[in-house]
Amino acid sequence: MRFLTLAAASLAFASSPPALAQQNSVAADPCARYKWDVTPERKLFAAPASPVTAARDGRAPPRIETNRAYQVQLASAAQVTFPASPGKTSPSEGAFSGVLAFIAPTAGSYRVAVDQAIWIDVVADAHLVTPTDYEGQHSCDAPRKIVQFTLTAQKPLILQLSSASQANVRVTIVRASGD
Repeated sequence: MRFLTLAAASLAFASSPPALAQQNSVAADPCARYKWDVTPERKLFAAPASPVTAARDGRAPPRIETNRAYQVQLASAAQVTFPASPGKTSPSEGAFSGVLAFIAPTAGSYRVAVDQAIWIDVVADAHLVTPTDYEGQHSCDAPRKIVQFTLTAQKPLILQLSSASQANVRVTIVRASGD
């Protein structure tokens, strides 16, 4: 009998207006389904983005800052030479790519977020940094995909973007919360 009472109480709570509102909010907003708190990324994606043209190689890529939104113009993948071979080596026909530079202000976990399906690599000392986690929401573009990396402070880093289906991509880099 006690089980039935607890079950009835749980059912009543789950169908209460606040619980239904929360369930409906997640169902209505596909960007609310990330396993992380992506509030920083969502705020940046909602703000105006600074335009930047990605380099076609790693010799002198433009530098971007963390905690800012960028609208990045990419080049045809056939025109781009990467400092390190991308983790995904089979670009699709007509894909776009580019290279940017950045520095992590403090050591820790950082998340690179983009608004489309695209391959994301971070390079340190001519080697790929292994991602520690990633997630994507196919029906969300604010952000669409997030890849997390553990980065060293004040060290020059390269952000390689490849296999994009569109020539423009919105990009942010934020320190992971709780780190």
